[in-house]
Amino acid sequence: MINRWKVALKMRKRHPEMPIFLWLHVYPGRRNRKMGTALKAAGISVVCVSDTHAARLRDFLGKDETPVLHVIYNPLDDDLRPDATPRRPGRLLFASSPHKGLAEVFGQFAALRRQMPDLTLAVADPGYLRWDTGPVPDGVFFLGSLSHPALIRQMRRALCLFYPQTTFAETFGLVLAEANAVGTPVLVHRNLGADSEIVADPRQQVDGNDPAQILARITEWRLAPPRVEANPAFRLGPVARQWERLLQPVPVQTVAAVWGKVREVQQ
Repeated sequence: MINRWKVALKMRKRHPEMPIFLWLHVYPGRRNRKMGTALKAAGISVVCVSDTHAARLRDFLGKDETPVLHVIYNPLDDDLRPDATPRRPGRLLFASSPHKGLAEVFGQFAALRRQMPDLTLAVADPGYLRWDTGPVPDGVFFLGSLSHPALIRQMRRALCLFYPQTTFAETFGLVLAEANAVGTPVLVHRNLGADSEIVADPRQQVDGNDPAQILARITEWRLAPPRVEANPAFRLGPVARQWERLLQPVPVQTVAAVWGKVREVQQ
């Protein structure tokens, strides 16, 4: 069951002997504090998408009320690798729903552009949520909702995935991992959610509240972008083997088929 812990409990009542797993992609809110007690009593395990996610969930629920937790990363396609696509040193990319800090990113970009007037920021919005992001700075243009191949092409062209926002905590952040997989650096705020776990390279981390740090990093990258690559632990092969070990007694579809249905949760 994906994210719906109350539905998982209903499934337990209907299928008392069946192994049930809650595949969680979010941080639960205050109204969900009872979920740990209920899931533990029902014998329902939770699959988190990062160690950071699991640690925060354990702290939220409390040691004695936390069900069995597993950590399995979201998978990267095996064919996501660098190629010969030329990068545009003046192009930054934001590729998430606008509620994931886009208003702050606009402010960070506007401050950058005062120092670098040739910078542009492309925004790829999956389009599933309207969000007030305030005034749009000069130099921003919108790509709309893109297919996955089209989004990857945009990543390959950009100087970096520009994501130093300080407010929205990711449980995994698939686009961050995908950008690194195709050789595109990511600029993230240090120690926000799982950002520093998924983008562990300290060269790609800044204090998003410090415009000088952001400016210094972009200036450096325009001269010589860092060489980045995928974390092998995120690749589909290792992730699929983890799922196979977890679900061995349970007849399931292949991980690739399941993943195709739920990828949009992480965008």
